[in-house]
Amino acid sequence: MINKVKGSREFESTSFLVFLHYWRKPLIIIPLIALLASGIFSGPTFITPKYKSTVILFPTSTNSISKALLTERAGEKQDVMQFGEDEQAEQLLQILNSNKIRDKIIDKYNLMEHYDIKKNANYRHTKLYDAYAENITFRRTEYMAVKITVLDKDAQMAADIANDIANQLDSTKNEIQKERAIKAFKIVKTEYLKQKAYIFMMEDSLTKLRELGVHDYESQAEMMNRQLAIELARGNKSGISALEEKLEVLAKYGGPYVSIRDALEFEKKQLSVVKSKYDEAKIDAEEVLPQKFIVDNAYKAEKKSYPIRWIIVLVSVVSSFLLVVLVLAVFDSLSGQTKKKSLK
Repeated sequence: MINKVKGSREFESTSFLVFLHYWRKPLIIIPLIALLASGIFSGPTFITPKYKSTVILFPTSTNSISKALLTERAGEKQDVMQFGEDEQAEQLLQILNSNKIRDKIIDKYNLMEHYDIKKNANYRHTKLYDAYAENITFRRTEYMAVKITVLDKDAQMAADIANDIANQLDSTKNEIQKERAIKAFKIVKTEYLKQKAYIFMMEDSLTKLRELGVHDYESQAEMMNRQLAIELARGNKSGISALEEKLEVLAKYGGPYVSIRDALEFEKKQLSVVKSKYDEAKIDAEEVLPQKFIVDNAYKAEKKSYPIRWIIVLVSVVSSFLLVVLVLAVFDSLSGQTKKKSLK
């Protein structure tokens, strides 16, 4: 047929229309069958419909509570209200994809049974993790937010899982940070208590020296030497003897007194520094702040998101039509070649 219309077998517009008209029945019937079949097989009987719920959140820029709230050093102070940037968003994505959150969600919602995976099935955990990865996804948006998307056959469960993952994000990140913060606090606490004990020992030594009569070495020595000169001028032997005894005490214990007193002043300054670190470490170890800003919470979807039947039907009809055209063109070409050979 095509040979008569166009001897060169090139598919120009006229010959193609003739081709379509000639094979109109299969070109209509087969796509129509594809239409009906795709409409039936994309239905809930064959493909379980799934509902989508999403949570959109921003990371915070604050990791240390003490630096954000207590520190007076401008270079280290952070704004607890500031949104995080690329680095913080990547950290959240890594935590969201962690085994800790995945295993908690799997256990809480019994996803092994929910995804219809038999407990005695081969590679059941691999199948479970694949199903989890297929239905629960995380990605960064173009605005540096993080989007949690959950697909599930149960609309309410999809919303619950999405919201729960967002909540688990806080506890998981805090748990990771607390492990380090608690160890740091123990180190600082040990140093703080050691410093306090050392200062207490030095103060106890100064108390004993004061009991011996050394209260303020410099002023006492100056005053006693001045009084000694007066008593010498008067010739007061008893006064001279009493002052000389006191001066002997000063001479014997004055040096240790001055040394301990000056060292004590320095150690108290050090204690102040350690105390501030102790307070900061204690807050980091014991207190928590949310690690995210929730923009949109997940809610129960009213209509399914998967499968999109009209796309399946459209793709099936177009694909079947193009496939039929290709098969018929090949068939027509081969039949034309056969006729030519028979005429020769």
